[in-house]
Amino acid sequence: MQSIFAFSYGNQNLGGPDFDDIVLHLKEIDAIITKNAPKWPLDKINKIDLSVLRCAFWELLYQKSSPPKVVIDEAIELAKEFGTESSPAFVNGVIGTAIKQIPIEITHES
Repeated sequence: MQSIFAFSYGNQNLGGPDFDDIVLHLKEIDAIITKNAPKWPLDKINKIDLSVLRCAFWELLYQKSSPPKVVIDEAIELAKEFGTESSPAFVNGVIGTAIKQIPIEITHES
């Protein structure tokens, strides 16, 4: 998540397999975030919240190595720990709205 956070501030000199794959899918991930947080343009979303959402959607849609409930819970916990007072509700709301529209099996167990 730190690399994605730094990336949101324009740091392009990062790497790692997860980072590279998240950036590869960033256009699709950002489209999901934009669609499910219509009152918040990407450049107005708190950078921590945006990083948490990007990582969570990448895990849910592309990595798929953890059960969706675990990914969602981790995203909310990261928002609580590193975000603002409203971050957990925002992250939960965006993910909750998105999972109603995209094919993520929430009861999936790995």
